[in-house]
Amino acid sequence: MNLHSYSLKDILLAAMKSEIDSRTVYEALAERVENAFLRDRLLFLSHEEEKHRIFIEGLYKQKISTGNYILPDETPVPVPFLKLPAEPVLLSQVFESAMGAEQASHDFYEEMADLFEDMQIRTTLLYFADMEMGHYRILNDELKILKRFEDFDTQWPMMNLGP
Repeated sequence: MNLHSYSLKDILLAAMKSEIDSRTVYEALAERVENAFLRDRLLFLSHEEEKHRIFIEGLYKQKISTGNYILPDETPVPVPFLKLPAEPVLLSQVFESAMGAEQASHDFYEEMADLFEDMQIRTTLLYFADMEMGHYRILNDELKILKRFEDFDTQWPMMNLGP
């Protein structure tokens, strides 16, 4: 991925859209699962995505415009987008897709950091890249459980709770 061929405005708008889409997916998944621990992890991920969006929006206002902006429906920037599938699929498949998006987000933020000379911005974007890998690991941990107990969420919603 070479972000140098895109305008900063397009990159920032695409990044905000990606974070919003990811947050929406994690929130929707949290509403659908019964397992309280999994729901908490999904809500944690959605809150993380919102924090990233807020920072990117501030960066947009600092570097591009303080006025209103319109997020594109589609973007030429190769940023990862996470969407809920239209047809029913196993939760493990959604997690695998989300893991791919988190890995791609890591790569995206690492490359995006190279676009800035300001060390505070660079450091924050590199921190986001590391956070995306943390999200990947959370999803991977949950995926391992899901693959062992694919219907765990529907049959035993509080399976791991003690007395």
